[in-house]
Amino acid sequence: MKKFETKDLRNVGLIGHGQCGKTSLGEALLFNAGATNRLGSVDQESSNFDWEPEEIRRKSSVSVSFASAEYHKRKINILDTPGDGNFIADTRNALQAIDAAILVVNALDGVQVVTEKLWGLLEELKVPRAIYVNRMDRERSSFTNAVKDIHECFGVRPLLMQLPIGHEAGFKGVVDLIAQKALLYPTDGSGKVTVADVPAELADQVAEARRELIEGIAETNEELMEKYFAEEDLSLEDIKAALPKAFASCSVLPVFCGVATKNMAVQPLLDFIVEAVPAPGFRGDTVGIDPESKEEVSRPFSAEEPFSALVFKTVADPFSGKLTVFRILSGSLTPDSTFLNSTLDVKERFGAVLSIQGKKQEPLEVAYAGDIVAVAKLKDTRTGDTLCDPKAPIRYSALPPLRPSVTFALRAKVKGEEDKVITGLNRLIEEDPTLVLRPDESTGDILLSGMGQVHIEVVRERLKRKFGTEVELGLPTVPYRETVKKKAEAEGKHKKQTGGRGQFGVCILEISPQERSAGYEFVNDVFGGAIPRQFIPAVDKGCQEAMLKGPLAGSPVVDVKIRCLDGKYHDVDSSEMAFKLAGMNGFRAAMEKADPVLLEPIMSLEITVPSENMGDVYGDISSRRGRVLGSESRGKFTVVKAEAPYAEVLSYATDLTAMTSGRGEFTMEMIRYSEVPSQIAAKIIEKAQVAKTE
Repeated sequence: MKKFETKDLRNVGLIGHGQCGKTSLGEALLFNAGATNRLGSVDQESSNFDWEPEEIRRKSSVSVSFASAEYHKRKINILDTPGDGNFIADTRNALQAIDAAILVVNALDGVQVVTEKLWGLLEELKVPRAIYVNRMDRERSSFTNAVKDIHECFGVRPLLMQLPIGHEAGFKGVVDLIAQKALLYPTDGSGKVTVADVPAELADQVAEARRELIEGIAETNEELMEKYFAEEDLSLEDIKAALPKAFASCSVLPVFCGVATKNMAVQPLLDFIVEAVPAPGFRGDTVGIDPESKEEVSRPFSAEEPFSALVFKTVADPFSGKLTVFRILSGSLTPDSTFLNSTLDVKERFGAVLSIQGKKQEPLEVAYAGDIVAVAKLKDTRTGDTLCDPKAPIRYSALPPLRPSVTFALRAKVKGEEDKVITGLNRLIEEDPTLVLRPDESTGDILLSGMGQVHIEVVRERLKRKFGTEVELGLPTVPYRETVKKKAEAEGKHKKQTGGRGQFGVCILEISPQERSAGYEFVNDVFGGAIPRQFIPAVDKGCQEAMLKGPLAGSPVVDVKIRCLDGKYHDVDSSEMAFKLAGMNGFRAAMEKADPVLLEPIMSLEITVPSENMGDVYGDISSRRGRVLGSESRGKFTVVKAEAPYAEVLSYATDLTAMTSGRGEFTMEMIRYSEVPSQIAAKIIEKAQVAKTE
């Protein structure tokens, strides 16, 4: 491949809700730029972006994919991002690598949930944005309604670059408002354009839209504004010079439209990317931390600077190994080099520097600051790490990972493959940091947490395809606990005669409740040597072992205080084992008398929903034995803070999605244990007893 300096690079992300046509738009951009010789199609399973089996089967992107094209002596890196909320974390990471976002909006549905969610992060990162209103040929499509929705959702006046010619099945092309020409396209996907005069019936509408376009551009520059007021127009040269600056400063939101699957009106967007999307470094130096001094340092986007890069994507492959994808933030990179992972303080050596083209990789002789490249088989590097020249260390801050919202219990489908499952999942976690794998020692479950049910199901599919092992998924076991409500005393005895040396130990134990989360406490109040001092630890150990399974549902016992008051021993037959067993028996007997109760985990929830759904959320939380603690407004959304028992919110992610049409999200963490209501506890205990019997 050719060498492209920083000034000739354009990094663009295709962003938007699932099924809005991002991948089809990417295919059309590649085709029009000459990077492919045919128009790739998701429906025909010939896409250059959606090539993984899970994506082909679902006809939807589940991870960020990459391709690049050379056009007008520029290299355009195109990042096609997932639009499903289950995979939004991958999209978030990709935003750190782009210099402009093309938000794809469905002309039927307007701005949808994921687009709305990502807008705020694009604002925060100061990423310039343009909009492509897609699917203009569909029944019920409306450019006017889509533009109105864009204005209302984002609070920004859209800058219309085009007006559609025809609507629904009669869509023929667009009017270029700057050139004041009609661009007409066939429906065969060739993208061949016929330039014509503006249709007479659109003349007034075009004149008004062009006036608003010129005004919008003029408002971004005082000198232009004065010229516009004086002449009531701007020259083509003025517009072409001002638009890139206005776009790079996020002062305007250009809007295009077309039909990506038929390659209609995609070429003007490609021209805009080359002409108006800024080269890397337009936002100034990248700020990081010196790993040694901990002081803030910055690096210009220059090939003359020491090498540094931020890893934003990892791809796990059982055959070719791990592929680490990063954006070079300074310097240049050549094959067969060594760099420092300053996040982990380890050195990594690699071979080829690769440009990713869908499922293929092409070797590069050199890559410069701003480019997006990959290297294979790095040993320790993960998503979010910084790579740099060992002689000039720097560490960059990555976006904080999203917290997973759903948890499933899993087990190997084939007995004996547990280690294989864990190994495979750990490899996939390298690729996807939002996955969390942990054992629950109290229930015995292996828990896998992720961003949603579809997310976990895709992980299961990849585990089978990549690592040849299968798992079964189920809801996690609720980690109940048991404790006591009053003080009680009981004798614990272990006596056994076997013909030779026997076993004998007696202890008198008192159990009493402690404050919640105070834990276990053992006190030795034996006087006069009723139990020899060397046997007291055995009594304590027996109590702790008995606590592992309480008398109600076999759950661990918590928050109790044990006092050893008295006991008996035998000079010959007493032993540590005898007193340990006596302690276990005494603990169980005392707990039976002390009004044992079942405890359940209570979760704190922070739920963000559209304000119109707030009433539904309030009612739903109440139906789950929960309570709403308060709420606050954030624009069109309301953040509801609530508490609810864990048992009632195991499937909350799925239920909230249904309740809010996918626009709601939440975080959840355990805050305390509380007593289970008696009628519910009775059912739990009965179920546990039946399971024990079976």
